[in-house]
Amino acid sequence: MSQRDKSGSGKISLHGNGMGVPSPEDIERRAREIAMIDARSPDEFTDADWNQARQELMGVENNNPPEETDENAEVTEEWNVIAGTKGHRAPRPDADEEETLGEHLINDGREEAAHDQMLEARREELEEEGGIT
Repeated sequence: MSQRDKSGSGKISLHGNGMGVPSPEDIERRAREIAMIDARSPDEFTDADWNQARQELMGVENNNPPEETDENAEVTEEWNVIAGTKGHRAPRPDADEEETLGEHLINDGREEAAHDQMLEARREELEEEGGIT
C-alpha cells in the first residue's frame, strides 16, 4: 500500500468502526496488516511498517514549538479575559483549498476500503496455500 499523499490528519474510522486516539495495539495491528499485504509475515513487521501505520492512524504530529523572537519573548500586557470578537474559522493545514471536508472523508474511506480489500485478498491467498486458517 502506498503512502498517503495527504497525511496531516489521522483516521476517524477504522474498518468501519469509529475510533478515538489509536492505541499502540491498534498501530501494531495495522503494521501487521501492512506487512501481510506486502507478502511478508505479520509477525515480522518492520519499523517502516510501524511508521506507516502510525502515520495512517494518527496523522502527522506537529511537535515544533513556535520560534521565540525578541518581540514575542516578553509578556507586555495581560490578555483580555472577555473575547472582543467571535473569531474566525481556522483553515485545516492538511487540506487543499479545492478539497472540502466531505471530499476528504470520502477519500479517506476509499483508502481504508482499498486497504481492507488488499488485506482480505492476501488472507485468501494464504488460505489457498494452507498458511492461515
